[in-house]
Amino acid sequence: MPLRALICWFRNDLRLGDNLALIEACGAAACVLPVYCHDPAADAPTRWGFVRRGPHRRAFLAAALDDLDAQLRARGSRLLQLRGEPAEVLPALARAIGADTVVCEEIAAPEEQDAVAALRAAGLTVRTVWQSSLLDPAALPFAVARLPKVFTDFRRAVEAAGQQPPAPLAAPAVLPPLPAPVVLPPHSLFEPLRMGDRALARASFPWWQPAFAGGERAALAHLARYFAGDLAKHYKATRNGLSGVDFSSKFSPWLAQGALSPRVAFAALRRHEAEQGASEGSYWLWFELLWRDYFRFLHLQHGRRLYRARGLNAAAPPPPHDPAAFAAWCAGRTGHAFIDAGMRELAATGWLSNRMRQVVASYLIHDLGCDWRAGAAWFEAQLVDYDVYSNQGNWLYIAGRGTDPRGGRRFDPDRQ
Repeated sequence: MPLRALICWFRNDLRLGDNLALIEACGAAACVLPVYCHDPAADAPTRWGFVRRGPHRRAFLAAALDDLDAQLRARGSRLLQLRGEPAEVLPALARAIGADTVVCEEIAAPEEQDAVAALRAAGLTVRTVWQSSLLDPAALPFAVARLPKVFTDFRRAVEAAGQQPPAPLAAPAVLPPLPAPVVLPPHSLFEPLRMGDRALARASFPWWQPAFAGGERAALAHLARYFAGDLAKHYKATRNGLSGVDFSSKFSPWLAQGALSPRVAFAALRRHEAEQGASEGSYWLWFELLWRDYFRFLHLQHGRRLYRARGLNAAAPPPPHDPAAFAAWCAGRTGHAFIDAGMRELAATGWLSNRMRQVVASYLIHDLGCDWRAGAAWFEAQLVDYDVYSNQGNWLYIAGRGTDPRGGRRFDPDRQ
């Protein structure tokens, strides 16, 4: 017998299409209340002296939540946005609507795991659903506990096994009604970010424009535009470009907020190959989606070990740190023009190309002698495509404290 009511807690899955948690919630209860929690911890100062989520990320998230709310309304529901720690606001909400169950996305990062544990400690039943990876962890050709230590070995094993992701699931056409009584806010809890900097006109991901706004509908429109032409064919040749909208796919901001399912992106890639032919560029898009999966599976394998100062390298010395050098790096005032250009672009637009991220991260760690965790925190605050898995994995990779067998990557900024 279905439950009378439950809470569907949206986390990093701000979409209706291919949302397994939402589908499970709809099938488990007569009434479903979609909720998003604005945790004050995201806007609190870090140990490094800045808030965890800067204005670009806040504005991009606000757009995604508005889009999600609009799509829920079109299906007879709405999004309730709450401000407060989930462990405080969700149990109180559950009592108000006569529910005892929460369904949500599984996120294998420490703080996100702690949030679920706190809800369970408060007496709620929490059903978590893994849905952020392209491949199903249970269907890999090895147990996640035996994940290869090197990405190349992981990729080869997956490809040799002919591993393919499941087809994406359609969005529900109609949603269960809201439990009554529920008071819903009329709009987003975030104030819109006012854009006045002319430098933003040159941004490689202009997220304040409707075509690049947060949310599922903009994501699907961009996906269709990207694969309509021949951009995918040239992806491998152009992906390391530093400036411009079309040198890379720009899927990552929507993937990061969960407005775009990786399986939806992969299905679009396969349709493109069927219509226009496979190419080196289209293969490389699959390659990058596998990298994204690999960092997720690393979290399933290692969990909190990825957040230690030494990372996975028990023999690594404690990372050094120079607060003054770090502050200069954040502000784009290191004195190296190339590095400073990248850091100023990041601060102004919330975006930085993949190659430039590697270069500035390498410079912070290997040239300025600073703690890699400080750099990871700055990226978390600034990037509109911040993703806890990929951010942690990439910084560990550059610092030589992850799974890379070469012991870290230093990029020569002059050569770059």
